Amino acid sequence: MLHEQHPPANEGTVFITGSGSGIGLEFARQYAMRGWTVIATHRSDARPAALAALQDRFPAIVRVESLDVTNCEKLSAVRKVLEGVPIDVLLNNAAVIRTEPLIPRDGNRNQKLGTLDYRLGMTFMDANVLGPLRVVEALADNVKASRQKKIVTMSSAAGMVSGPLPASGDHYWYRSSKAALNSVMKLVAADLRSSGVTVVFLHPGGVAVESFAGQDVPGLQAPAVVIPKLMKVIDGLSIEDTGRFLTNDGNDQPW
Repeated sequence: MLHEQHPPANEGTVFITGSGSGIGLEFARQYAMRGWTVIATHRSDARPAALAALQDRFPAIVRVESLDVTNCEKLSAVRKVLEGVPIDVLLNNAAVIRTEPLIPRDGNRNQKLGTLDYRLGMTFMDANVLGPLRVVEALADNVKASRQKKIVTMSSAAGMVSGPLPASGDHYWYRSSKAALNSVMKLVAADLRSSGVTVVFLHPGGVAVESFAGQDVPGLQAPAVVIPKLMKVIDGLSIEDTGRFLTNDGNDQPW
């Protein structure tokens, strides 16, 4: 169950994938403002400007590492650099969702039946399913060595398979990869429970990240609004919650 008693805001180390923009960047900002040690990773050739600015603002607690979760060599390098470093919250955030803007609707034909791009499908599975799993395998010992012992993965209600049939199919690769991700993290939760590691996956709701820029999509909230809600959920996690799929208000998300 989620608890009302939260750990002190200024204690902990968080490791975040996909911190160069959007949700990952806002998590890095919010944890840094709490006083946490933040290990923020990105897959760009150079530090993204916003992440560089954050590190300049909090040089004592923000460290930036280059990491592509589909690249085993880069992950091995990060693992070596972080050997012996306890990670209280491992936050799997890096993912791909689409190759075209959401609007117009026919812009993502590579994820629609009849025009599916199967090579792209493999890319989605590699980044959205195998990527987080690689990170967990590489850094599980770091999490086990920490005080809070939490692995949190950003998922999506788009991966839900228990609901009614949609009006039509879309985003085949994104939806199926998130469904597979949930299944994988359920298995991770089972394997790490005996080590006291809490593993959950979260549906953040609609977040107005950069990929929605210039598009009129109703119901989106700014990262600065959503991320504090998610952090409150993370704060309240205990081992009793392991294996759960949660919304940004801490309720169970059907899947």
